[in-house]
Amino acid sequence: MTNSHPLDPLSADEIRQAAAIVRRDPKIGDTWRFASIELKEPAKADLPALDTALDTGFDTGLDTALEAAAKLARAAIVVGWDRADGQAYRAVVSLTGDEVTSWEHLPGQQPNMTVDEWHECDEMLRACPEVARALARRGVTDLSLVLTDMWAYGAALVPEQYKDRRIGWCDVWVRGSERGNPYAHHVTGLHPVVDLNTMTLLELEDSYEEGAAADPEVMGEYLPSLLPMRLREVTPLHVTQPEGVGFALDGHRLSWQNWQLRLGFNYREGLVLHQVGYHDKDRLRSVAHRLSFAEMVVPYRDASPDHYRRTAFDIGVWGLGFMTTSLSLGCDCLCDITYLDAVVHDSRGEPRTIPNAICIHEEDSGVGWKHVDERAGVEVRRQRRLVVSFHVTVANYEYLVYWRFYQDGNIECEVRATGILVTSHTAAPGSRPANGTLVDQGLYAPFHQHFIVARLDLDVDGSDNTVYVSDSVPAPAGADDPYALGLTVRSTPLRTEAQGKQDYNWSTQRGWKITNNNVPNGLGTPVSYKLVPGAAFPPLLDPASPAYQRAQVIGHTLWVTPYREDERWPCGDFPVQSERDSGLAVWTEADRPIENTDVVLWYVFGIHHITRPEDWPVMPSDVVSFWLKPSGFFDRNPALDLPPSHRGH
Repeated sequence: MTNSHPLDPLSADEIRQAAAIVRRDPKIGDTWRFASIELKEPAKADLPALDTALDTGFDTGLDTALEAAAKLARAAIVVGWDRADGQAYRAVVSLTGDEVTSWEHLPGQQPNMTVDEWHECDEMLRACPEVARALARRGVTDLSLVLTDMWAYGAALVPEQYKDRRIGWCDVWVRGSERGNPYAHHVTGLHPVVDLNTMTLLELEDSYEEGAAADPEVMGEYLPSLLPMRLREVTPLHVTQPEGVGFALDGHRLSWQNWQLRLGFNYREGLVLHQVGYHDKDRLRSVAHRLSFAEMVVPYRDASPDHYRRTAFDIGVWGLGFMTTSLSLGCDCLCDITYLDAVVHDSRGEPRTIPNAICIHEEDSGVGWKHVDERAGVEVRRQRRLVVSFHVTVANYEYLVYWRFYQDGNIECEVRATGILVTSHTAAPGSRPANGTLVDQGLYAPFHQHFIVARLDLDVDGSDNTVYVSDSVPAPAGADDPYALGLTVRSTPLRTEAQGKQDYNWSTQRGWKITNNNVPNGLGTPVSYKLVPGAAFPPLLDPASPAYQRAQVIGHTLWVTPYREDERWPCGDFPVQSERDSGLAVWTEADRPIENTDVVLWYVFGIHHITRPEDWPVMPSDVVSFWLKPSGFFDRNPALDLPPSHRGH
C-alpha cells in the first residue's frame, strides 16, 4: 500500500531507502548497525493545512498546493552505531529529497537493543565451551535445549571495567524436552556477561558448588501434549456479523459510528492512534492528537544475585513494535476481523513485515442504557464498541493492548499481561523467599511491578487546554445540611509543571479533567474530557535506588507538560545503560506554564505483581485499564440515537 497521508507509517521501501541513504556516507562500513528507523512525523502545527490540502486534492491554488506538497515531504529518523568503536549517531533523512538533512553524534549513549543481538548472543553462548562446562557440571549436556535470555544493564550496575562497552547480562534456561517450556527450568546462579559489540563472553558468574542437591522436579509445562491432565470440554461460541463490519478502513484512516482516527505504528511504541475525533452535529470535533505508550518500566523487587539487575525498559530498550507478534482469527480476535500488517526492520536496515500486526473489530458491550417505565414499558439499547489492538511478546511476558471506542464517546485503554513468570530456585529445600512466592517445589517467582506510561496528547475541541484536578469532598454538617450529606467537587487548575505532577488519591476519588475553557457546550460550561484513573500504585522504591533514578516518571501517577515535538520519551531517548532519567524529570525542572495551552498528559499505571501459585506455569491474564470519558463535551447522552436491537437476536 502506498503512503497517502503524512502520518502513515514508513513502508518497506521507505525503510530500505532510509538505510541506503545513510550507507552512502563513507564512514558507514560493515560494522555499522541500525538500531531504529522510524517516520519523522510532520510538525503538529502543519497537519491541519495538510489534511485540508489532501481532502481537496490540492485544489486550492498553485502556490498553496506547492507549499502543502513541500510539507508533505516524507522523512525518517535513523539511529545507528558502529560496532567497531561503539559510537552512536542519529540522522534525519529526507526520503523525498533522497538525502541526509542532519547528523548528530551521540557520545556516551547506547541505542536500543536489537532482536538480532538477542539471537546472536543466544547462539554465541550455546556454542561457548565455558558455558557448556558450567552446564555439564549441572548435568545439562544437550545444548539444543538451552535458551539464554539477554538483559540490558543500568549504568550504576555495570562493572567498572566494562563501563565503556555495550554489554548485557544473561539468564540461562533449559527445556525439559524439545517443545518444553524453557522458563520452567532456570539455571540458578549462572549468568554470562557479554560484550554485545564483539559478541564475546566477558565473564561467567557461576555460584555452583560441587555436591549441591539436584533441583527438585517441577511441573512447568503448558502445551496440551505435555500436560498430565485432560482438557475440559466447552461448547462452541459463535460470534458473527452476517452483514459485514460497521467500520471503514481507508488506508490508515479508520471510521466507525461517529469516531474517526488514523492508525500509526513504529518500532518503539508499536500502535499509535493519531487525530482522534468524534462527529457531532455535522462537525468533526477533535479529542486527541496522538495516543500511545511511551515507556514500560518493570523493576524486579528481589535483591538476590539472580534478580538485582533485573529492571526492564520494554519500550525504550527493546521496543514494542519490534516485539509485536502476528494475530490469528478465532484465537487472538473474534468476529469479523480486519487486520493491518506492520513493517519494522533488522539491524542491517532490511525491512521485516509483521503480518496481521493490528486487529480491528467490533464487539457487543452489553447494555448501553435502559429504563423501565410503568406506562412506556422497557426501553433498552445494547452498546457495541470498536476495538483496535496489538499483542507484544517480550521474552517470557506477553502484553495485549486494546484501545476501545464506545458509541457514547468513551475511550477505554486496557492492557492484559500474561505469559510466564521469571523464576529461580530457593536457597535451600523448604525455605521461603522473602521477596517472592513459591510457585512449585523449590521454585519461586520474585515480586515485581509493571509501570506503563501512556502518552496522551489530548486536544479537546482544539489544542489550547487546561488540566484540572478533580476531587470529591464531603461537606461538613451545618444549618443547611444538618446530616452532612453534601458532596462537592473541587476542581483545581494545574498552571505549571510542578503542579502538574499529580498522585492518585483514593480518599477523594481523584481524576483529571482536560478542559477547553475557550469552547462552551450548549449549557454554557467548558467542554472537557476526564481521565478516569485505574491501576495506579506507588513505586515503593527508595528514590536513591538505581532503578528509581533511571525511571523517575514512576514517582507520580500523572505528569502534565506543554507539548514539545522533541519530548517523546519519559525516561530519555536512550535508557540502555542509563544512570539517570533524562526525560520528564529534566524537562519539568523548568516548571513551564501548562494553562490554556497545548498540553501532553503522561499517565502512569500498571500492575503491582505480588506473584501467586495460580500464575504458574502460565499466567492467567491480569487486566488493567483506564478511561477517557466525555465530561461536558456533549450537551446530553450522545448515545440517545442508538437504534433498538432486533428482538429475538
